[in-house]
Order: sequence, then structure tokens, then C-alpha cells
Amino acid sequence: MSALPRLPLTVIGGYLGAGKTTLLNRLLSEPHGQKIMVMVNDFGAINIDAALIERADGDTLSLTNGCVCCTMGNDLFMALGDALDRRPRPDHLVIEASGIADPAKIAMAARAEPDMAYGGIAVVVDGENWPKLADDPLIGAQMRGQVQVADVLLVSKTGGALAPNLAVRLAALSRAPLLDLADLPQVAPVLLGGMAPDGVQGGLQGVAADHPAYVGWAHEGAERLERPALEALLAARPAGIYRLKGHVLSPDGALEVHVVGPTIDIKPAQSDSTRVVAIGLASQIDRETIAAWWANAAA
Repeated sequence: MSALPRLPLTVIGGYLGAGKTTLLNRLLSEPHGQKIMVMVNDFGAINIDAALIERADGDTLSLTNGCVCCTMGNDLFMALGDALDRRPRPDHLVIEASGIADPAKIAMAARAEPDMAYGGIAVVVDGENWPKLADDPLIGAQMRGQVQVADVLLVSKTGGALAPNLAVRLAALSRAPLLDLADLPQVAPVLLGGMAPDGVQGGLQGVAADHPAYVGWAHEGAERLERPALEALLAARPAGIYRLKGHVLSPDGALEVHVVGPTIDIKPAQSDSTRVVAIGLASQIDRETIAAWWANAAA
């Protein structure tokens, strides 16, 4: 078993013109403290701040914050292999799906690769044009399908006011959390899950406290859970949690856990403590509820 932690893969989806590359530019510019690798069809479209670019090597840009941006070829699994072989390995891989692609097919590649973890699907919704386009007889089904596979919906072009009819339509298609990008001071806690790879300190908890849209909870302890007990605990998690990740000790070693939306991913890992972090919408859950739920497992 590899001593390296699994590489989380987050996919950014959304129809043409929704604002995916603008979202990536925000992510690359934020002080998230993680070494992320971004794969896109053409990184020239991201409009990366020139001050962030340290050097350009062919189809790869190295940034001053430790992040890497590169173009992705047609072979997805070869691209994933390149990310896994990179040394040092990135903390997180983010792929921008084509506007006409099914982001779920890309995200499921993480399930097939033992050294990768499912980091979720974030779908960008054009708050101005989506309702009209979603009713189009030619492209509407595709746009609605992208929403249906999302773990989180990020609405762009709202001008700071999310239209109630749009919220109702999206809620009818998906139970994923709905966030207005205009209201988010940082997007990294949502896209990356908020936990630094070397522990739970200084991650999401510090960011989430400053914003009412989402809350974060982090825990470190010595409790050990049998795998069936852990699976049962995660299956009974509060509905407001849409992402959880970390390491949990078990009698037979440690387990690495990734929970995104309805997906639970558990594989053997190496760790000397139980460390988990969770994120959810403040309108649906609070830290006390998450802490009480987890405390039942340690009791």
C-alpha cells in the first residue's frame, strides 16, 4: 500500500459560458494553502493573473503559490496517471469538464483509480440564462442532467440576488447545496473541502467562521471504529453535511474516508490518529449538531 495519501479529484462542470473558467481563476488566486493541480482544455482561457505565473513549460504553468495548471489531452486516465506520478504529488486535482460533457463520467474515474479519492462535482449554473436554456428542446436535457449529478451547485451572474424561480427549479432537480458565487468570499472551502492534507488545523474552520453560508467542523482524536460501524455512522450522518473527509483509526489500521453528497468512499490508509473535517450549509446544520453526531460514535 502506498504511503502517499489518495489524491482527491474534484470536477467542475456546467454548460458553455456558465463561468467555469472564472471560477478556476478565483480558486488559483486564493490563499488556500494547498498545492493543487488544475487540468483544463486550454489554460489560456483561464486568464491567470500574470503575477501568479512563475514559469511556463509547454502545456504546463507553474504558479508562485505552488499550484500547477496544465492542459488535458483526450485520454483521461493517462492525464490522471500523470497527476499521480508527479512529485511532489499535488494535494488536490481539479478538472474543468467541457461545457457539453457529463461531469459524472469524469468524476467516476476517481472511483476506478485506487490512488484517487472522489472529491465531488461542482456544477456552475448561469443564473441569468439557465432557465431559458434548460427549456431548449435540443440542449435542455443535457443542462438539466449536469445539475442532477452535482454535489454542489454554484450559481453565477446573479448580481447578488438569486432569482426565487431559479432556486425552485434547481431544487426540483437536485438536493445539492445551492450557493450564490457572488456571496462567497472564497471558493476553495467548497471546491477543496477545506482540510489541509497534513491535518485539520487551519483549514475550513478558520474560513467558515467568517461567512454565514456554510459551516465547518473539524475533529482529532484517538477513537477507533470497526469498518461496519464507520459505514453505519456515515450512512446516518446529518442531512446538512455534504462533504466529510479524513482518517479514522480502526482495530486493523487506519481508514481514509471521503464523503461527497451521496457518495461514501472508504479505503485503507496510514495514520496515527482519527482526524476528520466536515462542511455543510449553515441554513441546514451547525457545528454543535455535527459534533453531537460524531460523539455518538466515540462513546
